[in-house]
Amino acid sequence: MNKVYLEGKTFTGLAATNLQLAEGEYENCSFSNCSFLNFNLSAFNFIECEFKNCDLSMAKVKDTGFKTVVFKNCKLVGIHFGDCNPFSLSLHLEDCLLNLSSFYKLKLKGTLFKRCNLQEVDFAETDLTGSIFDTCDLAGALFENSILEKVDFETAFNYSIDPNINRIKKAKFSMAGIIGLLFKYDIEIK
Repeated sequence: MNKVYLEGKTFTGLAATNLQLAEGEYENCSFSNCSFLNFNLSAFNFIECEFKNCDLSMAKVKDTGFKTVVFKNCKLVGIHFGDCNPFSLSLHLEDCLLNLSSFYKLKLKGTLFKRCNLQEVDFAETDLTGSIFDTCDLAGALFENSILEKVDFETAFNYSIDPNINRIKKAKFSMAGIIGLLFKYDIEIK
């Protein structure tokens, strides 16, 4: 099958059930109100693309390239981003549902997560240096051997981060969020 190269195209209302999106490279493309639910996006390349109001839940992303890709108001439940192509990986996520997804071992320096639901997301061994979690729910998110230096957690909530097994130098936390750093001591803070 021949791979396509499309630039500057707009896709609206595509549905995975009858989707005929060809494998290839999509540059400066916009996807709006599309459903890629359980769709195989493996080996696709998205460069400077934007996804708005799309459902990519459980999509397969083996060797998929996401280079400067923006997701707004999207469902990205259960995606294993750790399977995608790490070369030039750059994401901006706003008002997205990412529950049960995984960013295992990725370099996501400077990533913006804005008003995202990140419950039970796997950030183990992920480099999030300089990233921002703006008003994000991190209930049950896994941070283990993660690089969280200079990460802004000031408005994030429901996180549990063990400073002994993560690098958190110069990370920012709110006073109310301090309990998320002390959870393992089973102490009461009043």
